[in-house]
Amino acid sequence: MKKIGLFYGTSTTKTAAIAKKVKAAFGEDKIDIIPVEDAWTKDFESYNNIIIGVSTWFDGELPTYWDEVKPELESLKMKGKKIAIFGLGDQVKYPENFVDGIGILAETFEAIGATLVGLTSTEGYTFEHSRAVRDGKFTGLAIDFENQHSKTDKRVKEWVEQLKTEFD
Repeated sequence: MKKIGLFYGTSTTKTAAIAKKVKAAFGEDKIDIIPVEDAWTKDFESYNNIIIGVSTWFDGELPTYWDEVKPELESLKMKGKKIAIFGLGDQVKYPENFVDGIGILAETFEAIGATLVGLTSTEGYTFEHSRAVRDGKFTGLAIDFENQHSKTDKRVKEWVEQLKTEFD
């Protein structure tokens, strides 16, 4: 498998914790971590396999760092690249837009030619609506750090095993 680029906002503690779990599950030498705040177009384009980490803020919004880089993403050349997204949300306090950040970035990357991998089941979650759900599945790995922390490690490990078969 080719080297993987993992992009996430390093200022968000919980997203950083999940990124570290993903990197450890793959093996430290398989993943390069690139803070999205410092990423350039060439950083995204230099990987064929990319993992994106995003949290959902407020009423279904992207965090500032992703919101600021999103216009630049729209000019990337991503045809033939595989993108997997993990996202954090709170299904109790924000059930009407649980992990919307995953869905927003999934739409963005697909629009520029990337192929989404790492879709996961919505089973075991309770929420009203999410932009991250398509055909009954999340368009990435949904993590509810606040309410289902005890399920996080298992979900991350299973997702990484899935990605090992879906990435090149």
